[in-house]
Amino acid sequence: MSGYQLYCFAQSGNAYRAALMLNLIGADWKPVWYDFFGTAPQRTPEFRDSINEMGEAPVLIDGARKLSQSGVILTYLARKSGMFLPHGEDQELESLRWIIFDNQKLNGFLGPYRFLKNFAPTPGDPAVMGFMKSRFDASLAIVNKRLEKSPFLVGDKPTIADISLTGYLFYPAEEFGFDIGEQHPAIGNWKTRIQALPGWAHPYDIMPGYPFGTQGYRNKPA
Repeated sequence: MSGYQLYCFAQSGNAYRAALMLNLIGADWKPVWYDFFGTAPQRTPEFRDSINEMGEAPVLIDGARKLSQSGVILTYLARKSGMFLPHGEDQELESLRWIIFDNQKLNGFLGPYRFLKNFAPTPGDPAVMGFMKSRFDASLAIVNKRLEKSPFLVGDKPTIADISLTGYLFYPAEEFGFDIGEQHPAIGNWKTRIQALPGWAHPYDIMPGYPFGTQGYRNKPA
């Protein structure tokens, strides 16, 4: 495994899943800054023609292969590295079930809520913000209940379902206005277990784009 490139930016939880997975499997990889808030390459025909027709990050480059959508990238890296794979059909289906739930119900609402709260040109409408919060609060409670019974989403070992779940859960509490781990203790304990994995890194330390609007990192990588 060597020579991966990942189009990403520090504020993207979708990109964080892929960046964290690369770190956790010990891959040789290089981030390519995706200036979502500035030059917005996703809007250019060149980007859509040559990098990703969907106009989104993350995009993983592995030789001539280009992969987008974090769930696809996680699956590809797990199969290639042999790490964080669910084992057997039952675990594969269960892992997919939680990845879809996470993308649709949890981080799928938590990400836009955080964007409107912190980065949007105009504040989010209070009714819209309240609706999104009610949706991801309910989903956080479902995940918390699951993690009260199991150390990870699919059994006793972390899988790509857990890597998917990391999406927006490690960003600072002040960006949400509440502490997810305090309100949902089983998720807080799960976060501690994820942070203990060799190769774990905070999104602002692993991807360029922090401070906001720059190509920097919170802590410059070695």
